[in-house]
Amino acid sequence: MPGEYGLGMVFLPVERHQRLLCEGILERIVREEGLGVLGWRDTPIAVDAIGRIARASQPYIEQIFIRRALGMDQEILERKLYVIRKRAESEVERSEVRDKSFFSIPSLSSRTIVYKGLLLATQIANFYKELSDPLTASALCLVHQRFSTNTFPTWKLAHPFHFICHNGEINTLRGNVAWMDARQSILAAPVFGEDIKKLFPIAMPGGSDSAILDNVVELLYMAGRSLPHAMAMLIPEAWDGDPTMPEAKRAFYEYHASLIEPWDGPAAIAFTDGRVIGATLDRNGLRPARYLVTHDDLVVMASETGVLSIKPEEIRFKGRLQPGRMLLVDLEAKQIISDEAIKEKLALQKPYEEWLKENQTTLEILPDPPVGTLPI
Repeated sequence: MPGEYGLGMVFLPVERHQRLLCEGILERIVREEGLGVLGWRDTPIAVDAIGRIARASQPYIEQIFIRRALGMDQEILERKLYVIRKRAESEVERSEVRDKSFFSIPSLSSRTIVYKGLLLATQIANFYKELSDPLTASALCLVHQRFSTNTFPTWKLAHPFHFICHNGEINTLRGNVAWMDARQSILAAPVFGEDIKKLFPIAMPGGSDSAILDNVVELLYMAGRSLPHAMAMLIPEAWDGDPTMPEAKRAFYEYHASLIEPWDGPAAIAFTDGRVIGATLDRNGLRPARYLVTHDDLVVMASETGVLSIKPEEIRFKGRLQPGRMLLVDLEAKQIISDEAIKEKLALQKPYEEWLKENQTTLEILPDPPVGTLPI
């Protein structure tokens, strides 16, 4: 049944003893968090499908199956799997395991599975054999191929991450990370309680700009915000100087600007939680993001047109994302949701205008300083 168990894709050391040490740490943490380990499975792979350099640094790839606790719903299971993953990654990083650099958990969820590595797009289905199995089916797929620009390419930092794929760079990263670290001691979320402390550090040490952005998206999402809400907070429109923007929408952005700084690109970011899938473009709009919808309701979005061979007569409509805009497909509601509908819903879900009037203090309303000569 959906939501009964979580599946984790786990990168592990190749040497057996080092691998067992990492597996033991992960299994112990699963039990400590009140869940059960159903078992492990060697992920079917074809090592001859990838290049020599990729094989030389390839981790051992296993899948772990984790049973939910009795009476636990899927939302609580997802948060608990998040806590388990963060704890395991931090504990292995602090451990004396010699080959701990191989260890990472690309995904641990009851909704999504991440297949990643030092692979070309054409190699993915050949390397991960189950992706070419006729029994494998999915309502959505998020695929990303790019060349590393800000970090040395590794299996751990390959795309996709837990929630996002990112085309571009986050040029404000240093300041964003500094502010996240500064706020870490006062972070609180009712859905986590004391578990919030188990999630630190939020930002992956040594992570790329994409990996760290994914960390923050995941935190906001797991704490209770929708995925479009988290993306709109982190990558806002150019709201401050837009006189045509509705006041409710402006209030949404202004309110959240006091909570977190924008993560500015150039950036085109695709995202999914297994229930919705979408993409957003930062306010500078310097990355392409084109989409089309076919008559049989297939939605394709990519950085360029022509990534799939679709005949013109099969296309119902097509377009491109504009700066600061978002496109969303809700698989549960079976709807394509426009940017206008997304932002209107976000702006009206809380009384942001009222909260700003009651709580915000700006320099303009402060009294003028006294006029006079300052003492020496």
